[in-house]
Amino acid sequence: MTEPDQVAIRCTILRGGTSKGVYLLEHDIPPPGAARDRLLKRIMGTPDILQIDGLGGSRLITSKMAIIKQSARPDADIDYTYAQVVLDRDLVMYSSNCGNISAGVGPFAIDSGLVEISEPVTRVRIHNTNTGKTLVAHVPVAGGRARVTGDFAIDGVPGTGAEIRMDYSGTIGAKTGRMLPTGRAVDEIELETGARLEVTICDVANPAVFVEASAIDLDGSELPERFASDADLIDRLKEIRGKAAEKIGFCNDWREVDQQSPALPLMMIVAPPAHYTNLRGQAVEVATTDLRARMVWYNRCHESMAGTGSMCTAAASRIPGSIVNRTVGEMAALSDRLRIGHPLGVMTVNVSAKPANVPGGVAFEALGFSRTARRIMDGLVYVPRDVVADSP
Repeated sequence: MTEPDQVAIRCTILRGGTSKGVYLLEHDIPPPGAARDRLLKRIMGTPDILQIDGLGGSRLITSKMAIIKQSARPDADIDYTYAQVVLDRDLVMYSSNCGNISAGVGPFAIDSGLVEISEPVTRVRIHNTNTGKTLVAHVPVAGGRARVTGDFAIDGVPGTGAEIRMDYSGTIGAKTGRMLPTGRAVDEIELETGARLEVTICDVANPAVFVEASAIDLDGSELPERFASDADLIDRLKEIRGKAAEKIGFCNDWREVDQQSPALPLMMIVAPPAHYTNLRGQAVEVATTDLRARMVWYNRCHESMAGTGSMCTAAASRIPGSIVNRTVGEMAALSDRLRIGHPLGVMTVNVSAKPANVPGGVAFEALGFSRTARRIMDGLVYVPRDVVADSP
């Protein structure tokens, strides 16, 4: 049916890990540029904090998009571009990857007929165009489709699903080309108050700056509303993130970080294990975590933990002398896993490192995490015709 005022575009709504996004085939939308950005914003209903006139869910973790096509690269099956559509700003960001949304790329590609299927597990090599790095999804398959049901559970998602294993070992130096962009495991930042803080700037999956909770007068068990209600705290975190961004060339002036580099580096606050109550009012026991972490992203505290944030945290935990390495302690740093306590519970990731004569002092034998994913809807999304009127 032809609509005189609107254009229909194929789309899939898919939950990947603890995020939910709109997945599009690249050949169904305009090429990179202003026309594409205008379309993506209109699909999601941005700028509007409620995104009431689009598919967005009024939270950053539900305002994400994946643009997919078959890859021409010999080392990849799929090219995947991640787009973060900001809620209340007229902005689409392509500067980073999303680990949770990346967990949905393999199932989407399989169910869309874009890759050759092998049962019971199909290996999908995913080239992330945002970072230029290739990651690998190991997706359970049955009857020619990605499996959905299973017994694997992740905090932040009700129920269980089929386990998708993500291999991020190929994402070292995702944006800067180096695991330690400054060449140091610890850097010092001087705040405008004259206070000096130690931080670690690490670049794996996405670059992040890590600071100890106690160094900024936090406990480490804070929940997102604590950040939302404290403008002074957000200003302090913006200064830390901005000055770290200055050090690695992401912005010219830390005061302009939200304009020049609003997404990266991620802001990570870490603390040793302790008992706390999560967002659902459930107890998280001290023995179930190796550290607590809170990720602040676009000046908002993430409700759980980003997949890429977990990878950077895991990598930093194995770098001798880093803030994260000091926080987890010697025994946890020798394990082949890291259990990260976040606002919705605990995320367990795989990490195995060995001493090496490379910057950072370690090489990774394993670096990855497991997620579940579920295709929620296939259909057509309608946008006003004038949004795409001058698109190719």
